[in-house]
Amino acid sequence: MATEKNMAAPGDMVDGRPAEYGLTLKELRELMEHRGAEGYNLIQSKYNGVLEMCKKLYTSPNEGLSGNPADLEHRISVFGSNVIPPKPPKSFLRLVWEALQDVTLIILIVAAIISLGLSFYKPPPDPGQGHDEEYADEQDGSSFEEAAGWIDGGAILVAVAVVVLVTAFNDWSKEKQFRGLQNKIEHEHKFLTIRGGEVLQISVGDIVVGDICQVKYGDLLPADGVVIQSNDLKVDESSLTGESDHVKKGESTDPLLLSGTHVMEGSGKMLVTAVGPNSQTGIIFALLGASHEEEEKKNKKKKAKGGSNSGSETEEVDVPETGKDEEKKSGRKEKSVLQSKLTRLAIQIGYAGTAIAVLTVVILIVKFSITEFVIKENEWTSDKTGRYLELFVKYFIIGVTVLVVAVPEGLPLAVTLALAYSVKKMMKDNNLVRHLDACETMGNATAICSDKTGTLTTNRMTAVKSYLGGKIHASAPRFNDINPKLGQLIIRSISINSGYTSKNLPPDVEGGLPKQVGNKTECALLGFVTELGQSYESIREEVPEEALVKVYTFNSSRKSMSTIVNIENGYRVFSKGASEIILKKCDFILGSDGNPVEFTVQDQEKMVHEVIEPLASEGLRTICVAYKDYVKAFDADPDWEDENHIIAGLTCLCVVGIEDPVRDEVPNAIKKCKAAGICVRMVTGDNVNTARSIATKCGILKPGEDFLVLEGKEFNRLIRDQSSGEVRQDLLDEIWPKLRVLARSSPQDKYVLVKGIIDSKLSTNREVVAVTGDGTNDGPALKKADVGFAMGISGTDVAKEASDIILTDDNFTSIVKAVMWGRNVYDSIAKFLQFQLTVNVVAVLVAFLGACIINDSPLRAIQMLWVNLIMDTLASLALATELPSAELLDRKPYGRTTALISSTMWKNIIGGSIYQLIVIFVILFAGPDLFQIDDGKENTSVHAPSTQHFTIIFNTFVMMTLFNEVNARKIHGQRNVVTGLQRNPVFIVIWIGTMIAQIIIVQFGSFAS
Repeated sequence: MATEKNMAAPGDMVDGRPAEYGLTLKELRELMEHRGAEGYNLIQSKYNGVLEMCKKLYTSPNEGLSGNPADLEHRISVFGSNVIPPKPPKSFLRLVWEALQDVTLIILIVAAIISLGLSFYKPPPDPGQGHDEEYADEQDGSSFEEAAGWIDGGAILVAVAVVVLVTAFNDWSKEKQFRGLQNKIEHEHKFLTIRGGEVLQISVGDIVVGDICQVKYGDLLPADGVVIQSNDLKVDESSLTGESDHVKKGESTDPLLLSGTHVMEGSGKMLVTAVGPNSQTGIIFALLGASHEEEEKKNKKKKAKGGSNSGSETEEVDVPETGKDEEKKSGRKEKSVLQSKLTRLAIQIGYAGTAIAVLTVVILIVKFSITEFVIKENEWTSDKTGRYLELFVKYFIIGVTVLVVAVPEGLPLAVTLALAYSVKKMMKDNNLVRHLDACETMGNATAICSDKTGTLTTNRMTAVKSYLGGKIHASAPRFNDINPKLGQLIIRSISINSGYTSKNLPPDVEGGLPKQVGNKTECALLGFVTELGQSYESIREEVPEEALVKVYTFNSSRKSMSTIVNIENGYRVFSKGASEIILKKCDFILGSDGNPVEFTVQDQEKMVHEVIEPLASEGLRTICVAYKDYVKAFDADPDWEDENHIIAGLTCLCVVGIEDPVRDEVPNAIKKCKAAGICVRMVTGDNVNTARSIATKCGILKPGEDFLVLEGKEFNRLIRDQSSGEVRQDLLDEIWPKLRVLARSSPQDKYVLVKGIIDSKLSTNREVVAVTGDGTNDGPALKKADVGFAMGISGTDVAKEASDIILTDDNFTSIVKAVMWGRNVYDSIAKFLQFQLTVNVVAVLVAFLGACIINDSPLRAIQMLWVNLIMDTLASLALATELPSAELLDRKPYGRTTALISSTMWKNIIGGSIYQLIVIFVILFAGPDLFQIDDGKENTSVHAPSTQHFTIIFNTFVMMTLFNEVNARKIHGQRNVVTGLQRNPVFIVIWIGTMIAQIIIVQFGSFAS
């Protein structure tokens, strides 16, 4: 946090102005704590208005800061930088400690310590056991045990250390990756700031106190500030204040803007007054951090005293929750398809493994007890206690090992690796994944509700046709060819009644298309002005933004924008928007002679049929431009808040047909989606005829198919209860299966559709819905969807924050790539499961049946740990790094209720297990005769030496497992298991490396049992 460094010497200068500011950091912080009229009154009474504040901070409301590095550095040193220090990450040692909390690992550590203790304990000789051959053999091996008895216990501890370190490293790298991702998102967050008289897009971290920022619809405010200019500005402050209603902001109403809040409507300019830790968001983050630290300290003290947390009340800092905190508390969305299936499977395997482990130990103890105390009629004497305990520990270790092998702890690692690998690769495919599980969920998507503009189309808008002066023009007429009055009104209306941030810049390369900046529809209209042979820049210079009387900005409910300017004898209203909406507000139309003609309802309908519909059926967006004059001599001074009265009785000037071509690659992408069992629906605010035309060009609508194309109004009429107006799921269920295009829809319509599809019980498997969105009001639909895609280029900050994945190129084909990666993650986990379950079934049954039949496990504890911990960890890495193939889109989604392990996989698991068990048991029972070696069954000590017989079994098992790893790459019954192997060098390296390691262990590991 910046300290109070405003005490500069009187003569000090920075960037040609005094170094001492007229406002202190403390004063600015205190100012931002006020709300509403209170804040306005304080600004007026204490600081003489916002313009005087600008002077005190040496900035200009129109020119902004100079941008001089010395000036910016000085401001950072005095008022702080716009970076909130993140919560420090958990240390590696902390992650190691957390990994050690696993119950299975704790049991293993205890068993290893007992084993180590017994390895240094030498039981006294039993005089009564002189003729006990079994015990005599153990004594013969004592010299070996004295030298190497510690190996089992030590190796178990080493194996545990490997698991803990791998888990901790994985968590550490995962956290590092997501911090990097967060930094990338923050670094890419730019904000329009005026410096040196130019509007620049600068990184939010570079904003300083005194900056003049342009605020517009959809922005996430990066700092605290005071409104200098407001055009219908409304802000959602619920993330900070809890106030659910949108707060109207203006120079004289509520001028204080808070960082972290969302601009829901309008535009304007603000003076930045507090940044980073000194902003309201920064102060809350500091309080949250302090409360967490305080609570952690209290918990540690309680633990040290042996107290319990239950029943004790902790004092908490009363701060508002941020959106992310709420998500954490409530659980952002329900578990992903894969997560829920894996959770169920892990629980089932855990129960089965525990049962078999307990049964193994019980059988071993019972068999030993019957043999020792019933058949041999021996008694438990104090001198035999050491030997008996040694055997019981051995049985316990076998049981724990069976449990360790049965529980697939390699599974979480495989899932994390598959997701982390995919997320990294998806970046190259223009998918910036914000929530890890969204990657996998996308593989199960059954429906995509897509926007039209920019996603299915290029978002490169051009005015190609126009209707003015009573005629349709295939291209823009020359200004000299139309009536001067009509021409002047059209160019002034378009130039002034557009966001001043929208502009057409010269092309990057000679002969290229002009670069469109800002709203693309407005850019197309400005291009129309240029084609008429006029300059919109000169008109904007004549009427600067500060001179505008009132602006009714575009929003999803208005579907229009209106601007009021002063004229010589009154006011002029310029209006533009969706043609059918503006035309209904027109009472006149300007004829070819420049004179207004009455425009009746019949004339409007005729124009819709003869002009609007033909243009829309060609896929063109139709924008109507109109105006109206208020003459002071005749009209009362207007009430600018009465919008319905102001925007009425307009005079139509022209209708412009704007083309937004379908992306070349989209029809093929839609075709792939259909083949993959994914239904694509278009949800757009455009005219129904335009939407239908574009949907047909994309391939969403096919001739002969049974589909529905609805407008928002009709959609609502069909799905809502006539008496209550509430949405009825049964009515919605009659609509959505056939619905392919929803036109003239609002964000609320999109939300209702998404929720209705998700909540529907029509499908056997619940539908998994993906949604694209770019607007501020798309937030609810993006959050409700299983996967929300925000547009990286055209999307607002609010939409990006509500999304799971950001499309960095705004292209629908990138969604198809996300589907491929999602299915690839699912398949990678299925491959690993197929491999691991085969290993686990064989290892567990060999240990269990060995215990039942020969009173011992043919696979030693350390051998099973090598197979389980090392090979499974490496296998998860090998199988999780498969690249996706186009074949993934040739099948339908798995679905929520489809079993994770398919019938084909069960055949592979059971078939592979039976084969391996037969081979192992043949070697176990016939091996000594086949290979002419000692069977080593007499060695029952916990530290029994290695035997050739059991080493052959171990080696055979590992080799079969290794080759089964190759088989596990295919889970859909493919015959050729090596197809595509060359595309995965990681698999090849790991497979060869494991083979070499196994050879070294068997051939050169003198104590490897």
